[in-house]
Amino acid sequence: MKRFLGILCCVIAFSSCDDGDLIVETINFDQVTTSSCSANNLLFKMKESEILILNIPKNSFDENATPPDNPKELVINTTNQVVYNFYDGKVATNNVCDLIPPSSPNVETQWKASDGIIEITTVAVKTTVDENNNSTKITGYKNTIVFKNITFTKENGTEQFYKTFSFGDYLQSITPLKLDFKQVLSACPETDDVTRYVYKTSDSDESISLNIDKKLLKNEDTPEGKPRIGNIGIDINKLVYRFYGGFVDNTYFCKDEDPAEPEIKEEWLGAGGTVEVTTVTVGNDFKHTIVLKNVNLEKGNNSFSLGKIYQLGSLTVVP
Repeated sequence: MKRFLGILCCVIAFSSCDDGDLIVETINFDQVTTSSCSANNLLFKMKESEILILNIPKNSFDENATPPDNPKELVINTTNQVVYNFYDGKVATNNVCDLIPPSSPNVETQWKASDGIIEITTVAVKTTVDENNNSTKITGYKNTIVFKNITFTKENGTEQFYKTFSFGDYLQSITPLKLDFKQVLSACPETDDVTRYVYKTSDSDESISLNIDKKLLKNEDTPEGKPRIGNIGIDINKLVYRFYGGFVDNTYFCKDEDPAEPEIKEEWLGAGGTVEVTTVTVGNDFKHTIVLKNVNLEKGNNSFSLGKIYQLGSLTVVP
């Protein structure tokens, strides 16, 4: 904060003269791309001799889509700041982002927002991983920022009011979830008469599990082209993807309670779609091949698709 205030204090008094000094009446950055400072988390828009700065906590962008027609709202105050600077020369990124800004150009005019609301509407940015299978991954988040009923206080004591002022879009890039499972499908010992817990890991920091309906795991061959089918549910056929803060292996599973380590960083639940099981006899054993169809993974207001067909794996059962 001290660093930001230091930047804002680099201002000289503005005076109106008859020799052509510019008097700023309105500000507009509609066609300007949003930039950010990696060191101090400031967002800004810059053009020629003008900079519009947004200083809000980093956790205001929490990688979760906002509900439809229900943006996040932040009250403009000492924590959530909006500042407009007009300089006496052409500006560059270091005028905002450097710990000690350059000596020139100087701030000639400064407006500070004294009242209003910052609205943030967030949507997930998705890419199609497989066009044939329709699977997707989340690669980032687009945050659309709008100021509502914002009042700027000028240095001469006058005010400038905007009922709606669009700051623009701020794009966050993230590392997509890998969903890269190398281990074979495993199962916990049977604990009830209704479901069977099956799981697999990636030999790194993620797992996927399914509390599958035991009716789908009958030890008898399924007719060709006629798998057993169940719907993804909350308790029965509950699908869970987890991303951890460390290495996870098979010793993590099949306990009465989840171990404290590694920490669960993200948990996504299956929604919609079906579980399909095809069973064939292999010697004296039965091989159950489990496929997920048209299933999404959801967390908060976010979701992405596992595709038309997702091969969960095969489980061999000794009768």
